[in-house]
Amino acid sequence: MADIIQLLPDSIANQIAAGEVVQRPASVVKELMENAIDAAADDIKVIVKEAGKILIQVIDNGTGMSETDARLSFERHATSKIKKAEDLFQLRTMGFRGEALASIAAIAHVEMKTRMPVKELGTLLLIEGSEVKKQEQTAFEAGTSISVKNLFYNIPARRNFLKSTPVEM
Repeated sequence: MADIIQLLPDSIANQIAAGEVVQRPASVVKELMENAIDAAADDIKVIVKEAGKILIQVIDNGTGMSETDARLSFERHATSKIKKAEDLFQLRTMGFRGEALASIAAIAHVEMKTRMPVKELGTLLLIEGSEVKKQEQTAFEAGTSISVKNLFYNIPARRNFLKSTPVEM
């Protein structure tokens, strides 16, 4: 009998993992709000269109990110919260696993603008289905804005599973 077990390509594994973190639009809002809170934001704006099916945007005045951190934040298991196993017992943050942004980026079109207060320019990232389409410097206020568009665009079965707009809202 031939061997039948195989490793999934990263793109498929990311889409499957995304379903564990992002079950519906409200999951995206939760994850992005937690990131804003962990970034010490005291002014957070949330914009939702069509119950998040078309757009979810969270804008904060938190610490922002460097260009390198912004790019790395979309990789699976990339986190600023833990460095060693012992850190798991001393967490004081909302998130820590480094799964949220990678999962969201795997199943949506994402635009991130971020700038640290000590920098003159920020970073703009455009990501579609985990693939970085554009990265450049941009003028932006201190903090971070993440726009999530076309949620589940590449997973029609999950998109079709969403409830009506009033129910999702």
